[in-house]
Amino acid sequence: MKLPTDHPNRHVRSLFSVWAPTKQSMRAWALASVVVNAGIAVTGAGVRVTGSGLGCPTWPKCTPDSFIPVAHPEVSMLNMLVEFGNRLLTFLVLAVGVACVVSALRLAPRRRSLAALALLQPAGVLAQALWGGLVVSTMLNPFTVGMHFLISIGLIAACWMLYARAGEGDGPARPVAHRDIRKLGYALLAAVFALLVVGVGVSGTGPHSGDEMASRFDLDIEAVARLHADVAYVVVGLTFALLFALHVSKAPRPARLAALALLAVELGQGVLGYTQYFLAVPAALVLLHVLGSTLVWIAALRVVTSLRARSPQTAPADHSPAEAAGAPAAV
Repeated sequence: MKLPTDHPNRHVRSLFSVWAPTKQSMRAWALASVVVNAGIAVTGAGVRVTGSGLGCPTWPKCTPDSFIPVAHPEVSMLNMLVEFGNRLLTFLVLAVGVACVVSALRLAPRRRSLAALALLQPAGVLAQALWGGLVVSTMLNPFTVGMHFLISIGLIAACWMLYARAGEGDGPARPVAHRDIRKLGYALLAAVFALLVVGVGVSGTGPHSGDEMASRFDLDIEAVARLHADVAYVVVGLTFALLFALHVSKAPRPARLAALALLAVELGQGVLGYTQYFLAVPAALVLLHVLGSTLVWIAALRVVTSLRARSPQTAPADHSPAEAAGAPAAV
């Protein structure tokens, strides 16, 4: 009998790989989760720059009397559709997260580390959905809007760790670079996170609040923007130092390539940031800058995970339901 996992159509095979996962398909689902979580962070910024933040003025309903967009005298239908479309994307992110959980639980042999990381995804998506309701109820308060983005950053980190761990064993972590170089990598990751936090402050102070009724941080936009640029210089400096250290210490090629990719993304993001500043922050460039921010974060996570490796599994693992059903009795 021909199994769905042997189907000639690769899309059908991918769909059924959730139930009969392999190491490769587990990594593919984890990477898909990274992509969709990064994507919804960017589309969320799209909601803001199009002034659609309150396109659906209530939560969980779009309007007080409907879950879907309906004509409303005080809200543009276009803004309503933009906001509602972003809400619908939450279900895609949740579906991919559930696929990761099922794959992790069905993987033979089952790995506790992967199952734990996978479970963070649907839990995080549900938390994000509830936080989205708070964003609406606070009329796009810049703090709640900023936290919405930072929660996405945390989810992306969990998804990336699932992707990285799915390609490794469960043995002890084995460093592939000197201890001080790894410390530099962690310092770089912390600096990138600080850069994102300050960037949230810039977004909450400047234009593109998401709606005319939204409040703003009572800060000097010039001062906050300069602070953001200063932290960016620190990040680029740390990245260059890490790249140099990896080169002179002859670290493995994947680690050097990861650091080089991070530096390239940072430089592109810097050019984009200065361009939007001198062009008075056009909405399209803000959207691209948010995309660049997520790419910088993912590239930084890649650098850190490239500085260590894990041996094949040494500790006993749980057996998947499929494996347990077909296992012979112990003698």
